[in-house]
Amino acid sequence: MTVEELLENFALFDDWEDRYQYLIELGRKLPTMPDNYKTEENKVKGCISQVWIVIKPISNKNKEYFDFLADSDSHIVKGLIAVLRVMYAGKTIDQIALYNIDEVFESLGLHQHLSVNRRNGFYSMVEKLQNSIKIHENA
Repeated sequence: MTVEELLENFALFDDWEDRYQYLIELGRKLPTMPDNYKTEENKVKGCISQVWIVIKPISNKNKEYFDFLADSDSHIVKGLIAVLRVMYAGKTIDQIALYNIDEVFESLGLHQHLSVNRRNGFYSMVEKLQNSIKIHENA
């Protein structure tokens, strides 16, 4: 799925209950994260829910792509992870840089319909992903 498809899918729903349900469905389709990755080191700080993220760089044809595994104990947060996977997973650093996270978040309407705590948690996940990518890029 592309960011454009994600935006189109969100636009199909008239009310936010349906959009929340769609977000939860996206979260249910996440790749499974093995329990041994659910460590303190992989935990996202700044989230009320428990969230773990592990970056998995992939080299293919002299390009570095990034994937990640993530999990949460919250259904809504798993949906937010799914949104981030659309933006980050299988992308190069240059492709990731094209997305304005704030713009996508706002276009989806999430800034208006998520609690402040969920928004802060979302941006904590973004920060962990971006920091992990920078560390890998500079290695």
